[in-house]
Amino acid sequence: MVNEWTRIRTPEKVRKLQRALYRKAKAEPKYRFWSLYGELSRKDILETALAMVARNDGCAGVDGVEIEDVVREEEGEAGKTEAWLRELAQEIKSKQYRPSPVLRVHIPKGEGKMRPLGIPTVKDRVVQAAAVLVLMPIFEADMHEHSYAYRPGRNAHQALNAIRQGIEAGQFEVIDADLSGYFDTIPHQSLMRLVARRVSDGSMLKLIKSWLRAPIEEREEGGGGKRRRRANRQGTPQGGVISPLLANLYLDRLDKEVNERKELKARMVRYADDFVILARVGQGAALLERLRRWLKNRGLTLNEKKTRLVDIRQEAIKFLGFSVSWRRRKKLWWGYAHVEPHRQSQQKLRDGVRELLNHWTQMRPEEEVMRALNRKLKGWRAYFRYGHPAHALGKLDYYLQNKLRRWLWKRHGKPAGMMERYSNWALREQWGLSLLT
Repeated sequence: MVNEWTRIRTPEKVRKLQRALYRKAKAEPKYRFWSLYGELSRKDILETALAMVARNDGCAGVDGVEIEDVVREEEGEAGKTEAWLRELAQEIKSKQYRPSPVLRVHIPKGEGKMRPLGIPTVKDRVVQAAAVLVLMPIFEADMHEHSYAYRPGRNAHQALNAIRQGIEAGQFEVIDADLSGYFDTIPHQSLMRLVARRVSDGSMLKLIKSWLRAPIEEREEGGGGKRRRRANRQGTPQGGVISPLLANLYLDRLDKEVNERKELKARMVRYADDFVILARVGQGAALLERLRRWLKNRGLTLNEKKTRLVDIRQEAIKFLGFSVSWRRRKKLWWGYAHVEPHRQSQQKLRDGVRELLNHWTQMRPEEEVMRALNRKLKGWRAYFRYGHPAHALGKLDYYLQNKLRRWLWKRHGKPAGMMERYSNWALREQWGLSLLT
């Protein structure tokens, strides 16, 4: 059976352990779990953790070891993977395991800005994944229903459903919030107190703290490839396998503070560190001020330049790559929450298509280019077909067909009758273009 959260085949014994932990946590909200550390060295837990890490791939950490160096699929090489897992299990049992420093890199996140990403070693990622397999059911039992990221059975489309329901119920004032460097600013002490509310196993707590305090190693600017190492005083670096679970845990209190206070009459919908708060007209300003105070008291800050209080009837918001706005129904007095791919998301797809279909790719095999193009379109379509995308997808299909038509026309020597030779029908049937609509 494929687990919908890990997206790999999870052994029955692992699922049985997770079900037992979840039911115990759900039945006893104040129960503190002990004797968890020993589960990390179980063969089935470590094998599942390694499969999770291998599925996500990722770069090498500070030791330069790639996932391919550990997961050996060649004939006769499987024994090396088993030996690696046995050695790791023994390190955990004997409590000799120590996390390595985290490699810090910066990746583009749009608008010319860079996002810091922490890359643990493969060994650290596997042990973190094992810890997540054990801890996730415990914390999952406590999480609020309006938190949708990195949780089993939850996704971005459900978050958008919740936003639409709130807007259509009359919560027209929206706090479109943005946190400043959330993952890198979570206070360790406060986070560990939250973990300790559910976990009393000292070895597990010590292990989590060691991941949080692992030094950061990054290349020096103009240093000729030299790296410098510094202590990590706060935050849980993006890129760590356990970071999403801990980040969710730290903001779960805010989810409940907003959603369970009936007098506020507000709804907070969160996906990791992206969230909106929907309120009745006239209540948004007071809620925003309360939000600032709550975050400040917990060591977090709002990005004031990006955080907005808007009336959704007058101004749209961007959430998870979608544009959410208010539309009036023709000839009727009431309206609805309209959701479609944001213009920036549409432009990002065009840019990606342009990279695949340009003069630099003219010499590549057509089958290879079409596979890459259709793979990109399939993933984009699966995510952005939510809501009311027909108009946007129609325009993108028009762009795709023209771009591919001209690419083929130039590749084949610009023959006469471009439109006839590379008609929309031919692009679909002969070249296999997978349209968005």
